[in-house]
Amino acid sequence: MIDYSLYLVTDRSLSLGRTTVNIVRAAVAGGVTCVQLREKSCPTKAFIEEARALKALLDCLETPIPLIINDRLDVALAIGANGIHLGQSDMALADARRLVGTTMCIGISAESLEDALRAEAEGADYIGISPVFATPTKNDTAPPLGLDGIRRIRAAVQLPLVGIGGIHQENAGAVIRAGADGVAVVSAIVSAACPRSAASALKQQIYSAREKEHSPWNTL
Repeated sequence: MIDYSLYLVTDRSLSLGRTTVNIVRAAVAGGVTCVQLREKSCPTKAFIEEARALKALLDCLETPIPLIINDRLDVALAIGANGIHLGQSDMALADARRLVGTTMCIGISAESLEDALRAEAEGADYIGISPVFATPTKNDTAPPLGLDGIRRIRAAVQLPLVGIGGIHQENAGAVIRAGADGVAVVSAIVSAACPRSAASALKQQIYSAREKEHSPWNTL
């Protein structure tokens, strides 16, 4: 069972010159529970080498943390990743499932309630609700779904939900209270002066929101 609570998505263009491995090492020390390696312009050989280095780092932790590869099923298979994340224009979920069987989890980005319902019906393991808020890290996204969008999807599907897009320390708790099981962040950790401290602060907001959500005094 993967813990999607604090889901880090890498982006070397936002890393302030630091290596992805060093950012991930600091972030997991701060509380990141899942890592997605996202490389949009990296040559395949370099992508595999970086993925393999990250997998070695995450596997040797006292509590191993899953590595999910964005888009590239070939890279995920080459390094034995824990999962693959697919967008609406990537390989069809059914095709990916035929190739990996049950050896990997498959996450699907949902830009609408209809996307989420289809992902669940086709056998996804989790859904990335994207984008929740406007985000500068991607310029090809659909209009933001907002907190109401999370609530609508939460009411309709049973799969774990991870919100992504414009999420940071100030709004992460609201995403959890709206029904998400976790938050995925990019710049909030990758571009932070101290990725470890940023991850720790985000994790505190996530767990605090869960405690309030289940409190008998909660009237939200």
